[in-house]
Amino acid sequence: MTRGAIPGVGDLMMSRIPAATRQVIVVTAADRSATVNRVVLWQRAGEDDPWTPFGAEISGRNGANGWTDDHVEGDLRSPIGVYSLTAAGGRYADPGTALPYEYRPSFYQAGSYAGDPMGEAFNYVVAIDYNRLPGHPPSDPTRPMGKAAGGDIWLHVDHNTPTRGCVSLPQPSMEAVLHWLTPSSHPMIIMGDQASVAASGDQR
Repeated sequence: MTRGAIPGVGDLMMSRIPAATRQVIVVTAADRSATVNRVVLWQRAGEDDPWTPFGAEISGRNGANGWTDDHVEGDLRSPIGVYSLTAAGGRYADPGTALPYEYRPSFYQAGSYAGDPMGEAFNYVVAIDYNRLPGHPPSDPTRPMGKAAGGDIWLHVDHNTPTRGCVSLPQPSMEAVLHWLTPSSHPMIIMGDQASVAASGDQR
């Protein structure tokens, strides 16, 4: 294992983690068709310090059609890669996160009827910086790679089914993640199937 690597994460992904990063969320699925995944929070005190897990492992969900290297709008796949985490929001008021937080109940009403669990998915969200402007609120519609590449890829509350491309966690876990993340730690997320996350060089 490369010095300074997170266990189970290969050189290809680790090379995309900035030296200043002190917090990383690793989301790993068994294969590219999987819709459930293993989520572990990792942290380190400094650039040369080892990564250590924070809290217990979390069971999450991802896109209904699994994972992809080439996400497009509507494919119901989660994008494989390494992305920054720079903004949060939700239907509920800020639970006490250090991230910039967008409280907009009306924007996050995604359910089709009262009590629809899909609406509950957006009680809390952390924007994953795939095809978006880092630091902008989750509701910002800007898509730097164009609309066809999709967007609104978030960590959000689990609604007991696979997602449209996001990663979902149980609500208590989302609250814990929001309390843990800090902008000064330059948090990142590594996400994908196990083989892609563990790849080295150009093997992926």
